[in-house]
Amino acid sequence: MMRMFSYRHAFHAGNHADVLKHTVLIAVLRHMTQKDTALNVFDTHAGAGLYRLDGDYAQTSGEAADGYLRLIQQQNVPVAQTDTALPAINYAATNTPGSQPMAAALHDYLDLIASFNTGGGHKVYPGSPFIIQHLLQGRDRDRLKLFELHPTDAKTLRANIAQLEAGRLVTVLQEDGFDGLKKFLPPPSRRALVLCDPSYELKTDYARVTAMMTDALQRFATGTYMVWYPIIPRPEAHDLPRKLKTLANREGRPWLHATLTIKSSKLGHDDTGEVVRPGLPASGVFLINPPHTLKAALITALGQAAEALAQDKNKAFEVQTGDR
Repeated sequence: MMRMFSYRHAFHAGNHADVLKHTVLIAVLRHMTQKDTALNVFDTHAGAGLYRLDGDYAQTSGEAADGYLRLIQQQNVPVAQTDTALPAINYAATNTPGSQPMAAALHDYLDLIASFNTGGGHKVYPGSPFIIQHLLQGRDRDRLKLFELHPTDAKTLRANIAQLEAGRLVTVLQEDGFDGLKKFLPPPSRRALVLCDPSYELKTDYARVTAMMTDALQRFATGTYMVWYPIIPRPEAHDLPRKLKTLANREGRPWLHATLTIKSSKLGHDDTGEVVRPGLPASGVFLINPPHTLKAALITALGQAAEALAQDKNKAFEVQTGDR
């Protein structure tokens, strides 16, 4: 299949979708690494691995300013409601009596990103490959396999990973992760986490996610699978979580679906009357066989994230689960 290579995650590094994706990823891996048994982790669309927030790509988009960089300004935020009717946050009064400390999952996320920056700066943002590798450090039996098809990003990823001197613990594969995953399931240890977060640059990516997950569950039903997707006005985007839920229920596997919305998806107009597109207003993650501790952790964390990152009154979050 012919692939397009215009998408570069460097434009979007540290945005609100990364806040959601990486907060969940860290919480999942914290739970899974509590066991000593060897763990295999697969990142099907790894990207370049490390990003500069002061680089040309990130500065051009400025998306991190409304995501990670905005969140780090918040030390304490009010505990959010567990529904989508969230009260407005007063940023100037986050240390007032009645405010609550930032949720543990958000603190963990911010602390981990900070560990990649020295001197208190915020110039480096680690992508999923480096977040995963960081959490697997000291676990010599674990293996991380990174798929990246984009020729430039694959080359950069190899160079970035080489600096870790991780040897056989981390493998970079310049191939299509949708297909490449098949030969590694089931893993010898019978423990695995699969992260799938394609660009969805092609509409066919939505169907390929469903097909990959269907195949993966047939090969290895007890693996933990995490899919990120954008919530945009496109039928495929709205159908994807529904299809994944149907798949999980059919296979008798527990699931978790979490979403984070920071603004309206409706078109706007500037002062001259020109149409202004909203950009990405929301995103979601769908997990099959999630840690049992994840729901409680995310309800507080995503409620606070919605408060802190909101750009209009349409801020919202949701965490749904389904058990076997």
